[in-house]
Amino acid sequence: MSVDASTVPSRRARNFPLYRTVSRFVRDPLRELERIGAAADGEVARLDLGASRPYLVTHPDHVQQVLRRESQNFVRDGTFWRPLHGLFGDSIMSEGAEWELSKRVLQPVFSTRTIRSLSAHMARAINEAVAALDEPARAGRSIEVMPEMGRIVHDTVIKVLFGDKIRKAEADRLIPAMERLATSIAFRFLLPFVPRSIPLPGDRAFGEGLTVMDETLYELVDRFRYDPGEGYDIFTALCKARMTEGSGLDDHWVRDNLLAMWATSTETTTVALTWLWPMLDRRPDVAARLAAEIERVVGGDEVRPEHLRELPYVRQVVQELLRLYPVGWIFPRIALNPTDIGGVRVKAGQTVLISPFLTHRLASVWERPLEFDPERFSAERARGRHRYAYFPFGGGPHQCIGRHVFNAEAELILASILSRFRPVLEPTDVPVRARIGATLRPNQPLHMTLTPVLRSR
Repeated sequence: MSVDASTVPSRRARNFPLYRTVSRFVRDPLRELERIGAAADGEVARLDLGASRPYLVTHPDHVQQVLRRESQNFVRDGTFWRPLHGLFGDSIMSEGAEWELSKRVLQPVFSTRTIRSLSAHMARAINEAVAALDEPARAGRSIEVMPEMGRIVHDTVIKVLFGDKIRKAEADRLIPAMERLATSIAFRFLLPFVPRSIPLPGDRAFGEGLTVMDETLYELVDRFRYDPGEGYDIFTALCKARMTEGSGLDDHWVRDNLLAMWATSTETTTVALTWLWPMLDRRPDVAARLAAEIERVVGGDEVRPEHLRELPYVRQVVQELLRLYPVGWIFPRIALNPTDIGGVRVKAGQTVLISPFLTHRLASVWERPLEFDPERFSAERARGRHRYAYFPFGGGPHQCIGRHVFNAEAELILASILSRFRPVLEPTDVPVRARIGATLRPNQPLHMTLTPVLRSR
């Protein structure tokens, strides 16, 4: 329930006016947001972006209020949500009754029993995809990190999304189309208040990618219109829900949810795993400990889901990776009713921005926040930490339902690669930094060489 703001003594948000920030925003918007987050240090901040003046909320107490305690008052809507809603429609990424329906249909796919079955399929797909790296490794040829991580992730996610129902030619169309969507949406994401009637860079590529996705997904839905078959995959669950008498669901609803799940499970995992290698390159001690654990547990075997129970440091590395580069780095909410956050009055209709990326880097919350340190997720050090100091998958009712699949997938991919190879990142001429967009991709292509590990059986 929201607070009656008229009865609460108000304080002013920390204001960051446009005339002081615009030049830095133009040069490097992510660095400027980091600077603002650090300067506010957990206080509610007001960003003056000219056409919009959203609040920025980073303190764990305030994040918990928005995402959990008052989740019904802070909804996915408004200008900043427009680019994503235009892509995903009335799906699991929407709000209200549409979101509740999609979540009810998809939730069983992510039950413990189903995830156990999915993990076995994922592991087989991952081992096969990682084995394709043998050829460049033995030839001493470097690989470009993001495309190769994307290939492995896509091969894996296809099993979760479609089971055995999608043809290879169809999957091969979807992969580059999704890449085009992910890269071309950046300007619309940065400038959500610009009307669609005004063209922006990337609009044409976005439209072309969306056309390919729509043609392929609708064709797939039509092929299984009357008999989706059996399986634990997401496609089967959506098709069966649409076929239920009186459901009122149509092909567009299936498409919206397939596209939402595809985008959120491929782009985010690919980007996170791409950032892993620069992190390990800076911490050779972490890389050595990681390799030793994997060698002890996996040895010369193929990686299997049951190995994960014996790979606690792999889990810690993935958790720390998501602290620095969370799945969703920033997301908006609109206040339905007036309320109070940290003594600052928020009126109905005002936008509140939540950023795991910034909260995870608060010096008042995390010791040495910019350092890559998986030990901070050991049982001893994690004990007593605020629930919303770390929320890479969001929180409250809208917390990502696929988070357990993501973790299993990322851990299996990491373990599979390091059980076979010792990667060495090639040096770059300029520092590797994140660039802003729907996800935080590196500012340049990354390349690494892979030395095969002698595997004994």
